[in-house]
Order: sequence, then structure tokens, then C-alpha cells
Amino acid sequence: MTKPSLPELLHAAVTAVGGTERPGQVAMAEAVVEAIDGGSHLLVQAGTGTGKSLGYLVPALAHGERVVVATATLALQRQLVERDLPRTVDALHPQLRRRPEFAMLKGRSNYLCLHRLHEGVPQDEEDGLFDQFEAAAPTSKLGQDLLRMRDWADETETGDRDDLTPGVSDRAWAQVSVSSRECLGATKCAYGAECFAESARERAKLSDVVVTNHALLAIDAIEGAPVLPQHEVLIVDEAHELVSRVTGVATGELTPGQVNRAVRRAAKLVNEKAADQLQTAAEGFERLMELALPGRLEEIPEDLGYALMALRDACRTVISAIGTTRDKSVQDEDAVRKQALASVESVHDVAERITNGSEWDVVWYERHEPRGGAAYRHSGASLRVAPMSVSGLLREKLFTDRSVVLTSATLKLGGDFNGVGASLGLAPEGTEGDDVPQWKGVDVGSPFDYRKQGILYVAKHLARPARDGDRGDMLDELTELIQAAGGRTLGLFSSMRAAQLAAEELRSRIPEYPILLQGEETLGELIKNFAADPGTCLFGTLSLWQGVDVPGPSCQLVVMDKIPFPRPDDPLMSARQKAVEEAGGNGFMAVAATHAALLMAQGAGRLVRASGDRGVVAVLDQRLATARYGSYLKASLPDFWFTTDRNQVRKSLAAIDAKARQTEAAGQTEAAGQTESG
Repeated sequence: MTKPSLPELLHAAVTAVGGTERPGQVAMAEAVVEAIDGGSHLLVQAGTGTGKSLGYLVPALAHGERVVVATATLALQRQLVERDLPRTVDALHPQLRRRPEFAMLKGRSNYLCLHRLHEGVPQDEEDGLFDQFEAAAPTSKLGQDLLRMRDWADETETGDRDDLTPGVSDRAWAQVSVSSRECLGATKCAYGAECFAESARERAKLSDVVVTNHALLAIDAIEGAPVLPQHEVLIVDEAHELVSRVTGVATGELTPGQVNRAVRRAAKLVNEKAADQLQTAAEGFERLMELALPGRLEEIPEDLGYALMALRDACRTVISAIGTTRDKSVQDEDAVRKQALASVESVHDVAERITNGSEWDVVWYERHEPRGGAAYRHSGASLRVAPMSVSGLLREKLFTDRSVVLTSATLKLGGDFNGVGASLGLAPEGTEGDDVPQWKGVDVGSPFDYRKQGILYVAKHLARPARDGDRGDMLDELTELIQAAGGRTLGLFSSMRAAQLAAEELRSRIPEYPILLQGEETLGELIKNFAADPGTCLFGTLSLWQGVDVPGPSCQLVVMDKIPFPRPDDPLMSARQKAVEEAGGNGFMAVAATHAALLMAQGAGRLVRASGDRGVVAVLDQRLATARYGSYLKASLPDFWFTTDRNQVRKSLAAIDAKARQTEAAGQTEAAGQTESG
């Protein structure tokens, strides 16, 4: 029997999921096959509506070797495991003459821990374990959540937090889950045979396709202990998010609350001398943190250096002493010891990393709003350390021993792939060399006609936005645009404060258009309510720039209050910018403009989600039309029709609104007619 061709397989899969074949999807699938067969790497930009998940799943399943697919969001993981993969596997089974298996794999703390659930949680202030179910009042929200999770534990097959609906707070989940450091290990745990995290790993080992998240991919790359099963092909979807997720995993933090927790947990398990040494070091660290001012530490001050060395040494003493001391009053000593060790080791590792002072690390103080509770009684400051760049780490860990495909709707910035390539550790496309990963960038376009479907409007007449300055003219402009659009507006703001101010002001100016504000409801609820009522607007910040998928008339105006450059006092971004400048490059373009271009491309992508969508992306920042870097940012956006004419844009919005109202009215008339005839 001849091997089925790629177009045949793709056709079968697209039909099975009820989609439409797109030329971009075929081009993408062919490029993926070429990369996998040639053992090289691919960056593929596929616009919204291309059907990119099938563009990589079909070649991956046809390849026959194990493939790992990593995504940034839970929504896409769910879509792959619950919709795209089951249907694609069913559709390809007759032609491939095998049924590829697939599984989801996440980090250990995402799964319910049966040991914690049944044996209790090691308690800091008391001996041994305590029963969290008895300790929490059954009438409290925490108590109700815990009881619900105990019932759920008997019926769930996965133990995966994301399968628990409705969800629970982080605090409740922490009572029934463990980190990989706190886990006793399957062989030492009484519940090892039934462990949800272990069975997820076993399923992954037996699967042809393993779906995971960027964070687990980062842990697998950084920590050296393999978490993911051996695989020949890695596909990174939502790849524009990868660098920030890897940076997040590679960032260490020390807070007084965290250090004090380690002291309390270790005190029962070591001799008095070791416990006192750690207590003294913790007090010294806490005193310094009370005086900490936010900002980067280009050099570690002498007093902080001494405090960190004292912490590091005290942690070392405790780690070696924990193994030898046995306190007869402690019940379930293994679990208590494991949790104490995990706490002390994480303090030790960060203190040692900052003390060693790598030139590739950035260290800074950060202050937080103080929250209630004993753990936060202390100063709301933390000491943080993050890699200046993760490009070297990614080049070394990601692009060796396997073929990597990275895909997203936004990988081409300013017209080429080299900017994103550089952030991933890749030399410019076409660079030859023994140790240079070979890659190719392919843009398969979008099925949408952006010039006919959308307008990019820059409010050139507005005053240049000043940091924290009054933007009355911007609010006037925003009010008029929303009125012209008849609501239907997604407002993307550069800070939460700007979003709150705009929502407050506009709620009183135009009460006929309800304004939903991020933070006042869960994100899922907000998006659902925004989609349900066309007159409604939704305002928010970062997660809305890339998390909203609302096709149709509810979202016909996307407004950006200003170009989303990183804050000038962001320690990590400014350190990265400075490093590029010291190496002779343009730090502003390489860091700040690239960051802004990526977010703006994602934000503008919220407008056109289907072939019938029409609307306007309005940028209320004149710099997009007047500054030198404006053309770079514009080249990163979809190819909308461009204007700075405010009257033209109001007319267009009013026309789009009128057409949507006509369609809505026709739909209501038709529905009423059907009800009468029924």
C-alpha cells in the first residue's frame, strides 16, 4: 500500500474538525514536513484563521516518531487535547493504519497529591502533619473548597487542577498539592501506585504526541533532570510567549516571609545550634529588606552580600543536619522533612546564585503591596534575580538533538524573523557554521483580507503621552470613538491604572455603554459577557492584549491607549537594553521596540478573527505616525488600511455599527418568525 500523501491526510483532518482548507495551512504543513525530514528548525508565522494547529499536527502524526507540543495558554492545550487531536487521530487512523496516542503533561504541582489529601499538610507551627479539613471551618470558602476537592478526588481520572470546575483559589490548591521538591517520590510514598502526577508521566511515555506548557518545557531545559519523555520533534505554539515564560522559570526570588517559613519548617528537625544559625541569618536578611528601595542592584551592597552569605551558609548547615536528626514527636517524618528540605534548599539556591554574582544575571529589589496574613506581616519587599538573556540557554538546550518548529501569528517583527530568532538564540537566517542551528522563517499569510476588513487609525492630533501625565484629550477621543462604534470596544491599556481611570471616567460620561474592567470578574466571565452584548466595552491590560478571541460584531473597535514600551524603571528590560548598547547595538530597538511590536501585533490581532469581521484598530499615541521607529512598529502589524483622519474614522465606525445593527435586527426578526411558526 502506498503511503498517503500530505494533502490527502490534511484534507481528511480538516473535514473531520469541520474546517475549511486554506492555502496557508497547506504551505505550513509542507514546511513542517521539510523541517522534520531535514532535521532542521522552522519559524512559521501563520495568521489567525489559518488553522495552524492542524498545519503542524497532521505532519507530526504522520511522522510516526514522538512529538512534544508546548503551548503558552491553557485554552490552547484544552483545544488540542479535547478537540483537535481526538478528531484528527480518528480521521487519519484509516490512512495511517495506526492510531496515534496522545496525552497531556504538566508540572507536578498541577496535580492533586493523594498523600497531602489523606495524610494532611506539614504544619509550620505544630509537630508533624495537621488535617487541613478539620482545621478549616466547613462554612468558610476554604473549607468548602477542600471538602469539594475531597469528593472530586474520588471521581477524577486525572487529578489535574484544570479539570476541577468551578476552580479553587491558589491557597486552597496549595493544601492538596506538592512541588516536585516536596514530593516523597513514588517508591517512598504510600500512595505512589495511585499517584496522578506519576500516571500522567506514564501516559506521556506511551504516547506519540505529548501536549505540555512552556513552563514545563523550560524546567525540562534548565534543570537538566528530564521531565518530558525522549522525543524527536518539538513544536512550540504561541512561540511569541516562549522567551518570557522561560525567563519566568529561570527567575529566583527571596522574601522575608519565605525565609521565615524555611526557619520554622527546619527548626523541629535539626539540632539547636543549626536552627539558631538559620534564625539569626533570617533576622539579618529581614532587617535589610525593611530598608530595601525598589530598583536594580548593579553591584551587591556589602551588607546585603554578608546577609546572603550568612543565609547560604546557615542553609548548608541545616541541609546536612536534617539528614541526621530524628525528632520522635514528629509524625510522618518523611513528609515533614521533605517539605522542610524543599524550603531550605530553595532559599540556599537563590542566596548562592546572587552571592556568586554571574555577569549574566540581573539582581533587583521589588516592593509589593502588603497583603494580610502572617506570611506577609513582614516587609512587602523581595529580592529577585533573573538571567540577562535566555537566548544562550535556548540555543544550547532547545535546538540540539531534535527538530524544532516554532509557530505563532506574530513572529515577524519589522518585516523579518531575525529579531525573534535572536531572542531564541538563533543566528540570522542563512548563517553557516558547525555549531550554528540551521533554521528557516516562513510566513504563510492569513486567509483574511486585512486592507478590506480593517483600518489602522493613529490619533496624530493628540498630545504626545507623558509618563503618568494627564491625558484628558485621549479620554475625549476614546469617548467619541466608542460612541461612533456603538460600544463594541476592546480597550487595551499600557497599565492597570490607565485602564481603571478610563473606565471610571467613561462610565460617568457615556453610561449607555456598559464598561467591563479587568479584575472586577474572572477573565473568562468578562470575555463571555463582552461577547454576549454588542453595546458593551471591555477595558484591561496585558492578558487582554493576547487572550481575547471574540469574532463578530461585539468587537469592532480595538483601542490602544499608547505604544506599550516597557516601563523605564523595569530592572530587567533596562538591563537588557543597556547590555545591547554596551555591545555596540541599538538597545532601544532590540529590546523596547521589539517588546512593543510584539504586544501591538498581538493586540491588533484581536480585531479580525473571522472572514466577516470589520473594524478599526485605533492607536491613541501620535508617535506611531511621527516617530522614526513608527514604521518598524507598523510593519509588525497586519496590513490594515492606514489613516490619521479622525472624521474619516468616525464615519467608518458609524457605518460598521449601522450594518451590524441591521444584521442584529434581521436576526431578531427571523428568530421571532421561527418562534411564531413553531
